[in-house]
This record gives sequence, structure tokens and C-alpha cells, in this order.
Amino acid sequence: MMTFDFKKEYKEFYMPKNKPQIVTVPSMNYVAVRGKGDPNEENGAYKKAIGLLYGIAFTVKMSKKTDYRIEGYFDYVVPPLEGFWSQEGKERFDYSDKSSLNFISVIRLPDFVTKADFDWALAEASKKKKQDFSKVEFMTVNEGLCVQMMHIGSYDDEPASIALMDTFIAENGYENDFKSGRLHHEIYLSDPRRTAPDKLKTVIRQPIKRKD
Repeated sequence: MMTFDFKKEYKEFYMPKNKPQIVTVPSMNYVAVRGKGDPNEENGAYKKAIGLLYGIAFTVKMSKKTDYRIEGYFDYVVPPLEGFWSQEGKERFDYSDKSSLNFISVIRLPDFVTKADFDWALAEASKKKKQDFSKVEFMTVNEGLCVQMMHIGSYDDEPASIALMDTFIAENGYENDFKSGRLHHEIYLSDPRRTAPDKLKTVIRQPIKRKD
């Protein structure tokens, strides 16, 4: 039996075209770590957050090799790293000031994983890896109506794709909607350590609403 791969099974959320499209995103559960700072900083908060996320994501995936049974479990590929981003007092990102970025780094959890299963994974990883996972949380996000596209290239070139998305939504009677905690969202389909900057694939997704 093939291992379930969210990217392939839900192409509309993970493999959009490299032009803007409107999508309604259902509620999803994530392993999450919040923090602040430049994501490129060596040994910074962001890099540490990613280590914590993968520690829990793989503990959940490998639960099948333990005595703990997750009801409804099926084997799956750990989904890609994602991030919800914001900057204090700014709707628009200032890409030149990365140290002021707030992030919620996330990895999607399969729907069969409950909060109790997550709590088990937290305790299991803490015990096995002798690490502090207290910053990791179980988070549910219901994104709803969004605009998204595949951005190919450096993260610093994202403003060009965001400009395309802004034009697209304005032409179709929508506007950005960063109120009530809705955030700029990125899904990282490439490993920046192994991929040339101009080949990086990133899904960029932003919340929108109908214009009044």
C-alpha cells in the first residue's frame, strides 16, 4: 500500500499553479512553535523551532513502532514545513527588517491525531530525546477564504508574487483580510540547504474577503 502523501492527495492546497487562485482552506491541526526573529540567523529561534517541530512530527509518525496506538492511524509522509508570519504594526512585510518577524512555525498533523495523542508524543519525545519540548503546541487553524500561488525563487523575491496576488484579488472583487488574527502563510516545498535559491518552491497564501 502506498504511503499517504498530503501534497499529492490535496494538490489544491500544496501544489497550486504559479499564478494566483482563490481557495477555501478547511480547518487543519498542526504541531506549532511560536517565536520571533530573523529566520536566517544561525542557531536562532526559528532554526530551533524547526528542530522541535520535526521532533514531535516524527514521534507521531513513528508511534506505530511503540505500544501506543493512535485510533485511525495510517502510514503517511510527514507534511512539509509551513509558517504563519507577521510583523508588529505592519500589514505589509518589510523584507529588509527580518529581525522583527513573528512566526508560528507549523507542520500539519493528520486528522486522526487528537490533542491526547499529541500530548503523548510530547511526553514521549521529551523522554526519548532528553529535550525540552514545552514550546510546542497543538494548534487548529481554519483559514477559510484565501488567495494563493506557487512562488518559484528566493524568499526575498516574494514581494513580486504578492503584488500579482494583490492585483488578482482587486480585479476579482476581493481585498486582503489580515484582521482578527488571520496571517500571511507560506508552505515550504523545497529544502533551502539542497536547492538553489532561484529553484525554491514556496506556496504563498494570504487571507482575503469580499470587498464591501
